[in-house]
Amino acid sequence: MLLLITLVLFALRFTPTAMAKTANPGCRTQCGNLTIEYPFGIDKGCSIDESFDLTCNLTSNPPKLFIGSGNIEIYSMSGHEMKISNSIAFRCYNESGRATYELIAWTNLETTPFTFSQKNKFTVIGCDDSALITGRNGLDFTSGCLGLCSKAGDVPVGYCSGNGCCQTSIPKGLKFYNVSLGSFYNHARVFSFNPCGFAFLGEEESFTFGGVPDLSNMDLDIKIDNNLPIVVDWVIGDNRNCTQATECKGNSFCEDEDTGGYRCICNNGYQGNPYLDPGCEDINECEDKSNISCYGICINTPGSYNCTCLKGYTGDGKIKDDCRPDAKDSKFPAVIFSVALVFGLLAILSGITGIFLGIRKRKLIKLREKFFEQNGGVFMKQKLKATGTSEAVTMFTTEQLRRATNNYSEERIVGRGGYGVVYKGFLPDNRVVAIKKSKIVDGSQSEQFINEVLILTQVIHRNVVKLLGCCLEEEVPVLVYEFISNNTLFYHIHHKSGGMSWLSWENRLRVASEAASALAYLHSQATMPIIHRDVKSANILLDENYTTKISDFGASRLVPLDHDQVTTLVQGTLGYLDPEYFHTSQLTDKSDVYSFGMVLAELITGKKPLCVSRINEEKNLATYFIKSMKENRFFQIVEPRVLSEGTLDQLQAVAELIKRCLDLLGENRPTMREVAMELEGLRKFTTHPWVKQQTPEESRSLIIEGEQSDLYDVPLIPYSTNEWESYSGHPKVEVEYGGTPPFEVFSLK
Repeated sequence: MLLLITLVLFALRFTPTAMAKTANPGCRTQCGNLTIEYPFGIDKGCSIDESFDLTCNLTSNPPKLFIGSGNIEIYSMSGHEMKISNSIAFRCYNESGRATYELIAWTNLETTPFTFSQKNKFTVIGCDDSALITGRNGLDFTSGCLGLCSKAGDVPVGYCSGNGCCQTSIPKGLKFYNVSLGSFYNHARVFSFNPCGFAFLGEEESFTFGGVPDLSNMDLDIKIDNNLPIVVDWVIGDNRNCTQATECKGNSFCEDEDTGGYRCICNNGYQGNPYLDPGCEDINECEDKSNISCYGICINTPGSYNCTCLKGYTGDGKIKDDCRPDAKDSKFPAVIFSVALVFGLLAILSGITGIFLGIRKRKLIKLREKFFEQNGGVFMKQKLKATGTSEAVTMFTTEQLRRATNNYSEERIVGRGGYGVVYKGFLPDNRVVAIKKSKIVDGSQSEQFINEVLILTQVIHRNVVKLLGCCLEEEVPVLVYEFISNNTLFYHIHHKSGGMSWLSWENRLRVASEAASALAYLHSQATMPIIHRDVKSANILLDENYTTKISDFGASRLVPLDHDQVTTLVQGTLGYLDPEYFHTSQLTDKSDVYSFGMVLAELITGKKPLCVSRINEEKNLATYFIKSMKENRFFQIVEPRVLSEGTLDQLQAVAELIKRCLDLLGENRPTMREVAMELEGLRKFTTHPWVKQQTPEESRSLIIEGEQSDLYDVPLIPYSTNEWESYSGHPKVEVEYGGTPPFEVFSLK
């Protein structure tokens, strides 16, 4: 009888009804070598809803599995993650630069529960290629990447450095994307080893750049398609959260996804399908002791297990060699032994704690010394001592800055940039400061922070943000500035509700004059000339009195006194970047003049330098401004308030100054000193408003025309790379060629 019961229990244990369920009764669970688990299904009524329907193509050998009824093939399924087929954009050229093959790439998951995982990276392969990826993740998303190189010897193997291969991340929750590919010279200069350009989205860890062999492979798209899947995640209920969840069955819990929807997950110690009754089942840990620590008798419990010593032994069966024979015959008093054991353990514990704390303190000191040296602290001290500015910079400790920012609390963040995060801090002497900390650990970023320190220590000007000190004991270097409380000029120009009330024509001229004065000082009056290299309205701050402060010198360069130009890696912000510098890599003070000309154009028109929502030539403000000047319709693009407050002579003079600053040849542009003197002269020049010099009909016509459209409320419209290049003359990306990281993606949001 006992043998019969044992056999019955053994049979029940391994019958399908007793094993963990993967699908509803009567539903197929296999398509080729893939297992389909609920909430998905390949038969009618077998999935949780139609968005989880899959199609199994039995005509293929072996059968292939597809999402819905579409043509997106599923390669593997694991938990809440799948790997699907890829889509590659490519364009090939002949020796004369004519495109011979071209294909765009896109994938749409908007009607499915899937989103593209952040395990994917957007990749561009080519030496003369720029690519744009647009999509939606609740909001419109646009990003891009740029691959450049001039000779095969510059191309690395095994990783993307920007030379021949560029990679960038995608946002979380992306459900649709479209890829377009463009070229600067149609591969005519690199055709001998790179006839084609490629752009695609794919799993980062599955991709390894092969260097020149990949660049010369015209069939690289086939290799990518066969070896590089796209990873997608899935959730239940796109528009619901766990408070509305009814799908999670027994022994499981619900977990919200921050981009919408939720997942059901088995509790610790349980496994199975949390979406099917009766839910997750207990794992019998005692069946496979390789995953647990048990050196005695293992007893399975719901969600866990117990481990006891063998009979005749006492101790903890989960600890090796802890089970000891019973001491029943011992005559040593148990109470004395217990007390002695407790005090002995306490003494040992106290000693170990003291040793541990001492070791930890020494390790912390060594770690900070390592960070100090790694972040260039020794080099910085030498430079500061050589320039005689060591006393002007305070070296803050890690503890001081962590207390000042409440341990770098998210609530203290006041700004985010391409290279760092800015926190508002409060020092013990009640000074309010801005603390800039790099977001990533990268040698090139540390170099930029140190560069900013060395430059700012030589600058003493009321219109340049003041550096108070730095800290090099953190994993990434930290800079401490005076706190500028009234936001950026970009904010005041382009956010009506926040900044338009004070931004009169008189104040615009004052801000422009102060900024020009600061830049002129950097170019011609500093100990060694300084080129800012990233002049833009977002780097012009305003304090509580609306006084101008030039900031962000991370990209700036010192110019030796016997040089008038410096050859550098191209870096700047799209829309403000000097075209001559972009094409020649020759940085001069006239590069700052061009960027400042764009700021002046921004001030006088109220328009952003680049805006895809504007039509035709209006997308690129520089092109549109110069064309309006040539066609004598400049006053039609002037911001209405400027039109009503400025004088004819002032507006015309500023327009001519902008035109000269935006000249494509740097030698034809004025110096920043000349710009500053001209703006200061315009501030003192007064006459009647220009509209009073026109006839009533002319005045009324111009003012009405200026007020027909809202200059600040512009929607974001995706566009192709070719359209972008036709308006801007260069790709929509903030770039630094050849560095690490080589590219910083510039996205409009």
